[in-house]
Amino acid sequence: MAWPGFLGVVLMVFGGFGSGALRRQDPLLDTVFLSWLRYGHGKIVAGALVYIGLVLMFYSWVRIGRAVRAGGFTPAQLGGLAVAWAVPMLFSVPLFSRDAYSYLAQGALLRDGFDPYDVGPAVNPGPLLDNVSTVWTTTTAPYGPAFILIARGVTMITGDNVVTGTMALRLVMLPGLALLLWAIPRMARNLGGSPAIAMWVAVLNPLVLVHLIGGVHNELLMVALLTAGIVAVLERKHLLGIAVISLAVTVKATAGAALPFMVWIWMRHRREDRERDAEQPRWFPEFLRTAVPSVLVFAAVFAAATLAAGIGVGWMTALSGANKIINWLSLPTASAQLYTVATSWFTGVGLAPVLEIARLIGEAALVVIVVLVVARFRNSVHEAMHGVLYSMIAVVVLSPATLPWYYTWPLAVASGLVVSGRAMSMVAAFSVFTMLIFRPDGSIGMYQWYHVLLAAGCAAVAAIALHREDPLRLRGFLRGQGGAPVAGVARGGDG
Repeated sequence: MAWPGFLGVVLMVFGGFGSGALRRQDPLLDTVFLSWLRYGHGKIVAGALVYIGLVLMFYSWVRIGRAVRAGGFTPAQLGGLAVAWAVPMLFSVPLFSRDAYSYLAQGALLRDGFDPYDVGPAVNPGPLLDNVSTVWTTTTAPYGPAFILIARGVTMITGDNVVTGTMALRLVMLPGLALLLWAIPRMARNLGGSPAIAMWVAVLNPLVLVHLIGGVHNELLMVALLTAGIVAVLERKHLLGIAVISLAVTVKATAGAALPFMVWIWMRHRREDRERDAEQPRWFPEFLRTAVPSVLVFAAVFAAATLAAGIGVGWMTALSGANKIINWLSLPTASAQLYTVATSWFTGVGLAPVLEIARLIGEAALVVIVVLVVARFRNSVHEAMHGVLYSMIAVVVLSPATLPWYYTWPLAVASGLVVSGRAMSMVAAFSVFTMLIFRPDGSIGMYQWYHVLLAAGCAAVAAIALHREDPLRLRGFLRGQGGAPVAGVARGGDG
């Protein structure tokens, strides 16, 4: 049941040469006689191949999900399938995003003596700049110093070669996949969840593999370090876990949402130890004994990465650069657009002022929600992990801008808590919809009603297929058309 998924990956890789996030000028395609995929009917065929490949991947993933529910796969087997599906993507052009080109251009800024937290790639003309999305050419880097150092190291080795630079970026982030393969089942085991289901949710999931490996996103490193740090804390290696999560923050700031809850878990472990010794610990001294060393470890890791990069903390203010993204995956943005569509005909108010107000409200709501969640979810290890999950979801949904791969953050945390078939169905439907709603070149498809309906229809089928082998009743239809069972179709399911 995994072979259709592997075939789907191969089709996506091939189709990506015509419809993916290609270089502006790509003589390599001419060299291998694939330039016809970029134009006219060739581009249509290439785009169709990518979507057919995605459907095949999700078809396999859902069938495997049915088998996982029945105990048909071990975590090691699922990890092997994830690696097999990932290997062809190592040779793909960037899929569903042009961010890899921005990473290289930002690394080249530091390599060439510029501060990527002070200036955008536009100040450093060359082949790398030529391939950066126009909207990001003047935007400063919103990534942490550890990742900027990685990007600089890649460009120091590959120079301004876009192809080898993209391949090298994938390779240096690939250890993140290995770390995920280790951390995800271990986290689920520590939380009393299912390691196999966790692997299905957070590693084999096409939303994760296609965006993080095919799309060359630094979330692969951030999420891997985040989950590994959580595992260390759950296994009572508290300072090590907090240090690893702090390192994740120096890749991308979002990982910091987990840190307060690691303090609560550490406090819970200390209380359990004291209660076994018949001693009743007091809350505030216990809080100081965990919070103070946690803050010191975070500060040390953060300072070390910042000093190594030598470029200060300007990336914290650069995080607002994502405000240039406008799509309906962000609740404040969606609300502003709906309000404008509904009222602009009689108020004459455009999107810009409404969007600014909606995003301010969203940011205020996010702060309130995170504070309330941190205060509320602290009475047990499971509560704290739910707090991490809810905080991550709030960050993704209420941020001024959201992109599909952002959802790999809460998916990774949720994987250790997903145990029911209903939760798996929700993951399946959401993953399918979020993956299909964008186009292979990174553009948005959610403003065409037919694209949204197709994505929603596929999501619904995926959710049902996780419990019912033939949700569209195609087998009965094929039998009726032929008057007899169709070979390979009339057999019972293997999930």
